Amino acid sequence: MSETPRPSRDIYNDDDFPVSLVRKTIFAGTGRPVEAIAGKPLIAVISSATEINPGHMHLSELAARVKDGVWSAGGAPFECNLPAPCDGVAMGHAGMRFVLAQRDLIADLAETHARSMRFDGVVFLASCDKIIPGMIMAAARLNLPAIVVTGGANTFAVRYSPGFKQSISHKDYADLADKLSTASCATCGACEIMGTANTFQCMAEALGLALSGSAAVPAFHAQKRREAQAAGERIVGMVKEGLSSGKILTRAALENALAVDMAIGGSTNASLHLPAIARELGLTLSLSDFNSMAEKVPTLLSIAPNGPHGMTDLFRAGGIPAVMKVLAGDLHLDALTVSGRSVAQVVEAARVLDESVIPPRDRPRLPQGGTVALFGSLAPEGSVIKQSAVSPEMRVFEGPAAVFESEADCLAAIRENRLSDGSVLVIRNEGPKGAPGMPEMLAVTMALDLSDLKRVALVTDGRFSGATAGPCVGHVSPEAFAGGPIALVRDGDKIALDIPGRKIDLLVSESELAARRASWKPVLREAPPGYMRRYRRHVGSAAKGAVLD
Repeated sequence: MSETPRPSRDIYNDDDFPVSLVRKTIFAGTGRPVEAIAGKPLIAVISSATEINPGHMHLSELAARVKDGVWSAGGAPFECNLPAPCDGVAMGHAGMRFVLAQRDLIADLAETHARSMRFDGVVFLASCDKIIPGMIMAAARLNLPAIVVTGGANTFAVRYSPGFKQSISHKDYADLADKLSTASCATCGACEIMGTANTFQCMAEALGLALSGSAAVPAFHAQKRREAQAAGERIVGMVKEGLSSGKILTRAALENALAVDMAIGGSTNASLHLPAIARELGLTLSLSDFNSMAEKVPTLLSIAPNGPHGMTDLFRAGGIPAVMKVLAGDLHLDALTVSGRSVAQVVEAARVLDESVIPPRDRPRLPQGGTVALFGSLAPEGSVIKQSAVSPEMRVFEGPAAVFESEADCLAAIRENRLSDGSVLVIRNEGPKGAPGMPEMLAVTMALDLSDLKRVALVTDGRFSGATAGPCVGHVSPEAFAGGPIALVRDGDKIALDIPGRKIDLLVSESELAARRASWKPVLREAPPGYMRRYRRHVGSAAKGAVLD
């Protein structure tokens, strides 16, 4: 590969004298005169370090290691920071409405900063849910050499409990203290389950944007520091080789990531973020593509909430390269990675170290992939469910609707014991435009899990956390605010859920629905002045990634 002209030339050269003097005096103020860095690859180290959540509290240390690597390889690094919203901290209150919306802000900020400062390459550091997808979206737009350094997973406190049963799943513990310890972060890093955070750490590697083997390395492990420095060294090499993100982020890379997502039992939020990344590349990844891949690729792993294991177990068993080795026949092996090696070379070097965690392909946890889309009269554009977290007896279900206009209304009904087994709970007006912001419904799913209700389904135009288990259907599209059929459901209407058949239907006649539509009006929830009002105007359907037009 030959090196392409570097954007940083605009900063270093004197063609626009005397304006170039301004740049030189500004650089001198940083303590690094422009003469000292002229000609070196200018590298952005874009970190989401923050003190308010464990997933990102350690990233300043990793950023320092990245910069060490950049300097040692002959580059000039400059660090900046982006927001790092935490779904867990935002859960159950109005703050959750602002979390998904930050994904597109993060993409915009990273893109515009890199373009304005004329960086030659970018190293992104993040651990959690919306930040990694937003950064990858920015990488797709920039088409510069780019590497994602993932912050790694934490370990839950239950691993250090005398009652530890080699499981991090709360379902395996009766004692309340032990149950709580399966959701208590004992170290820095992203929550240890296969939620959206770890799903997208794995996706960064499966896409080829992270160093091979890095995604499953625990946040507290010394290897994470070594890999951060290696990433700093490698980004300089990528600049010199002209290995840009556009040569890595291809249709083949997206399909590889989707295959890995199915195998690891990834979060349903992947059906928002992978299509959004595809859109930045001028490609389309549809909900039907999720179904096609789920038919082809089984759920290999049993990482909570799909089973007893955690990310520490995946690391010990060989990480994502070992998963990809098992899936080799399902992957585009000629796809490139940031190392310059192909997926075929990564797979060749990988080893499965524990088949109880990463089983052979003919002994998967489930015969199909984790996330599938359901279509039907309730969701003409589609909806999403994590089938790997649904018990077999609930994969086909029919019941009367109990309708709630918000998550808060449903939570109140659960607390007051107003619900009955056999019901289909419908929470609407929680979509991208309706909420606005498409909040997660984890508070409701947790409340249901702790209640006496054993046979209920949940359907919403909102979304779910990767921690959610059970027959929970989210992303129902079109959403209620846009006049989708979910807006017309009434208490007592029958709803039929058929996961194997990929169907979700509202069993109400067309004539009755037409009569209801004639008197329907959208619920316009108040949004504070500022970004969320603009977001509501421009955000698209969840079925297409909830991206801004």
